[in-house]
Amino acid sequence: MCFRIARVVRDYAVGIMREPSALLPTNTFDDLTSRGWKASELRLKSWDDLQKLWYVLLKEKNMLMTQRQMLNAQNLQFPNPERIPKVRKSMCRIKHVLTERAIEDPDPRRSAEMKRMINAL
Repeated sequence: MCFRIARVVRDYAVGIMREPSALLPTNTFDDLTSRGWKASELRLKSWDDLQKLWYVLLKEKNMLMTQRQMLNAQNLQFPNPERIPKVRKSMCRIKHVLTERAIEDPDPRRSAEMKRMINAL
């Protein structure tokens, strides 16, 4: 029994060495990238969740822009350039949802304070 398992493992390893593409997934990287956030999804989130998501997206945008700049300096192509607009659109949608909430607030002082915070983002 152990010999049979060892032979299967050995044959599998030899097959991978001969055909390294067997380890790669069949779908492309485009299929693995996520989509942007929809405004309807963002409206369901709390103020704190939207702020956290904003900073996650900001970090992602900075990472992508840095990566693009480094690759451009080396005359290499940036993989999946459509990721940057997805992040930017999601950030714009967060600001839109927060602005909607600020406008709907009945207290004018609180509304003005919320608008100041949103504009600082």
